[in-house]
Amino acid sequence: MTFKWRKWNRVVHRDFGYLFLGMTLVYALSGIALNHMNDWNSNYVITSDDFVTAPISAKPNKAEVKQLLENINDDLVYKNHYFPNDDYLKIFVKDGIVWLEMSSGEGTIELNKRRLLFGEVNYLHYNPIKYWTYFSDIFSGALILLALTGILIPRGKQGITGRGAWMSILGIAIPLIYLIIYFY
Repeated sequence: MTFKWRKWNRVVHRDFGYLFLGMTLVYALSGIALNHMNDWNSNYVITSDDFVTAPISAKPNKAEVKQLLENINDDLVYKNHYFPNDDYLKIFVKDGIVWLEMSSGEGTIELNKRRLLFGEVNYLHYNPIKYWTYFSDIFSGALILLALTGILIPRGKQGITGRGAWMSILGIAIPLIYLIIYFY
């Protein structure tokens, strides 16, 4: 009885594809988010609203700051405050910050809300604990195996000896060309 390597190649490729579907989606989504870190905050949705209140002449105490917050927006929950300089008041609220220029009464409320899904997958992408790192390493090995078994599945003109060879060469050449341009 001969060893049917094509059959086992397909079985390994198929089963690893199913097993690591979730991990592939985690790294694909977080990879997109990390690629565009300068364009948007993938972990939080940040909203900013301007407001105007009566000017304040003296530095308010904690009770006065809480009353001021209630007048601005009664949904804001006070945490702490301080004065970065004589004219500015910075108030820490639940999920945000309130800035107030005391002499003019002009201010800004910045609130951040955790973005659904992207925050969680980014957390996993950064390998937060030792055991997750081990699982990520296993996944990386599985990706290598998936790549190698995948190129051996098609036969004939579409396989690795035909069109697949040219596509594989192109798939290797693109990152190499980029690295040569970037580093040399």
